[in-house]
Amino acid sequence: MRRREFIGLLGGAVTWPFAARAQQASRPVIGLLDSRSSDEMTTRIAGFRLGLRDVGFTEGENVTIVYRWADNRVDRLPDLAADLLREHAAVIFATGGPTSAFAAKAATSTIPVIFLVGEDPVRLGLVTSLARPASNLTGINLFANELEAKRLEVLHELVPHAVRIAVLVNPADRWNAENTLQQVSEVVRAHGLQVQVLRARTVREIDEVFAAFAHDRPDALFVGAAAFLNARRVQLAQLAAFHRLPAAYSFRETVEAGGLMSYGPSIEDAYRQCGVYCGRLLRGVKPADLPVMQVSKFELAINLRTARLLGLTVPQSLLVTADAVIE
Repeated sequence: MRRREFIGLLGGAVTWPFAARAQQASRPVIGLLDSRSSDEMTTRIAGFRLGLRDVGFTEGENVTIVYRWADNRVDRLPDLAADLLREHAAVIFATGGPTSAFAAKAATSTIPVIFLVGEDPVRLGLVTSLARPASNLTGINLFANELEAKRLEVLHELVPHAVRIAVLVNPADRWNAENTLQQVSEVVRAHGLQVQVLRARTVREIDEVFAAFAHDRPDALFVGAAAFLNARRVQLAQLAAFHRLPAAYSFRETVEAGGLMSYGPSIEDAYRQCGVYCGRLLRGVKPADLPVMQVSKFELAINLRTARLLGLTVPQSLLVTADAVIE
């Protein structure tokens, strides 16, 4: 009798892992493809998970998310995208700039892909129409890269004495770099500014850019809306403070980390909406039936503590229009 009981218990112990694996395999898989590293994305991924929950999906319960991070090596993105296909991803969420979206697009023409980009995806060539994407891709246009001129205008209003402006771009993100320099040139001509273009694609190169300011210091810094630079917000804010350099950024989270000012969309809300879109695709909606969303609400954030440290007086016209003022 005891032998039978032992065999029965052993059988239960053996079958349980198979049952658990079968249950896990039955969950739909979202493949998340990002050009950056995971430690830079905590709050944004939290927003993505919140969007999934809005449409009834919770990671680990009824959906599995497989993460693939390129660690700022965009050359790895095609292989990582192919790996998500081997993981049987039902939906791919491509984030971290257009390079991730193009890697996903090249990897599959059938699996739905949600992208998050900072400029017009039609102009980029990701889709042929915003209203009817007519392919397996759809997503969200943040307009972050299309606000560069406005952002520089705000920086000029905040620091009117600044004439020499250093513009920092990521040369590995060609689309964003070209767009940033094109938009900035319009404001430069209008106000008679001088621009020094700086390039950084690694953490070390960012340090080298700021080290050079000891010998050739600009009046202000304008950080382009590149995915890599956005992810290095703490490093950039700290270096700008150390060099007592007024700087403008794309997203409010950099101002919360000590940056002087930002003008752009709510990045956490954009990730939440991407989670909603991914959930709707898992429910059976086709990508062609989900129009590309265009962010329409933009935030001006100002850090008064940083302004005081830099000896700046923030104009009342900016204070009354700011969406966030950090005391």
